Amino acid sequence: MTQRDVPLVAFNAHLLAGNASYRSAGISNYIDYLLRHLVAEDDAMQYMVFLGSGQLPAERAKAEGAKAQPGAKSGWKPGGECSLRVHRSQLQTERAPLRILWEQTALPWQLRRLNVNLLHAPAFVGPLLAPCPQVITVHDLSFLRYPQFFQRSKRLYLRTMTGIACRRSAAVIAVSHFTAQEVATLLKVPPARIHVIHHGVDPKFRPLPSSEIARFREREGLPERFILHLGTLEPRKNIITLVRAFARLKEPDVHLVLAGGKGWLYEQIFDEVTHLGLQERVHFPGYIPANTQTLWYNTAYVFAYISNYEGFGLPVLESLACGTPTLTSETTALPEAAGDGALTVSPEDIEAVTVSLQRLLHDSELREALRNRGLAHAARFSWKETAQQTSALYRHVLNI
Repeated sequence: MTQRDVPLVAFNAHLLAGNASYRSAGISNYIDYLLRHLVAEDDAMQYMVFLGSGQLPAERAKAEGAKAQPGAKSGWKPGGECSLRVHRSQLQTERAPLRILWEQTALPWQLRRLNVNLLHAPAFVGPLLAPCPQVITVHDLSFLRYPQFFQRSKRLYLRTMTGIACRRSAAVIAVSHFTAQEVATLLKVPPARIHVIHHGVDPKFRPLPSSEIARFREREGLPERFILHLGTLEPRKNIITLVRAFARLKEPDVHLVLAGGKGWLYEQIFDEVTHLGLQERVHFPGYIPANTQTLWYNTAYVFAYISNYEGFGLPVLESLACGTPTLTSETTALPEAAGDGALTVSPEDIEAVTVSLQRLLHDSELREALRNRGLAHAARFSWKETAQQTSALYRHVLNI
C-alpha cells in the first residue's frame, strides 16, 4: 500500500493531560492508552494527533520522535509502518473556552487543509462543521442524569453539543452496554450507529510479591488493614455514603483511605469526616500517580467503589486485576466492569454497604473466591483489544 492509499485518521487529544492531577485520570487515560496501542498495533492507518499542552505516551514519543514543537509535524514512517504526525495548538486549550473555540473553528479548517479522512473525537463532542466523517466516544451521560453535580456552563455545553455531535457522527463508541443504552435513549442516536468498545486494563495492574507490598506499606506508613477508594473526589462517586458506612464498622484497627485528586464539590466529604470524628482513621493522600496505583491496590485489604453512576468503572477492573477483594455498586455500568469478581451492593443503602464491608474484612473464603474470579474476569480486558476494535470501526466507517 502506498502512502497516498493509506487513510489519514485524526485524533483530537486536547484532553490528554500535561500534568499529574485529577485531570490526568479518566478521559486522559483513555486517550493515552488508546493512542499507545493504536499506533503500536495498526499498520493500516496513518495517524495525526492534535494536541494542546498534553504529553504523548512516553513510549510513543520516543519511538516516533514526536517532539511536536508548535506547528511541527513528523514525517511518515517508511515501509508501510504505522506512523504518527503531531500538531500542537498554540492556544492554551487546557482552558475550556479556548479549547471549545479551537475545536469548533480551527479544527475543521485543519481537517480540510490536511485532507483528513476520519476524525476521532474521544470526549463527547466533535466539530459541528467537520469536513470528514467522525467517530465520537461517549464515556457516560452523568451530566444528564446528575446535572446538579456540574457547573452550569459545563452542563449546558455538554447537554447541547453532545446530542448534536453524536447524531451527526458516522459512529458512536460507548464504553459499556449500559452507556450504549443511555446514548440511544437520552440522545436519540440510532442503535445501529452505536458500538460498544470496553476499556482495557494495563498489564501493570497485577498481584505483586508480598515483600514489595510490605516495603510500600512501611514507606507510606499504612496500617495493616485499610479500605481503599481511588477516584476523583466528587459527588457522584458517593464517597459520603462510604464514609458513613465505614463509621458504623466496629473495627478500630481498620482505616479508610480516600485517594484521588480534588475534583469539585469535595468539601462536604472532608466536613463529613470531621463531623463523624474520623480524622484519625480516614486519610486523604491526594492524587495517586499512575506509577504507584498498582501498589495502592495491592496493599489495600478491601477496595470500595460504590459510585452512583459510572459509564464503565475502570478502577474496579484495575483492582480485580491486582487480586484485591472489591465492593462496588450493582447499578449503571459497574456490574459490567466487575463481572462475577466483586461483591455488589445498592449504593444508597448504608446498612448494606456496612454489612458488605464487614463480610470482605472477615470472610476469608469469600475473599479468596472473589480474588480468583476477579483475576479471571480482568484477564478478558486489554487495551490492545480495545485498540483493535477501534481501528476496525475506523475501517468500517471508511468502508475499507
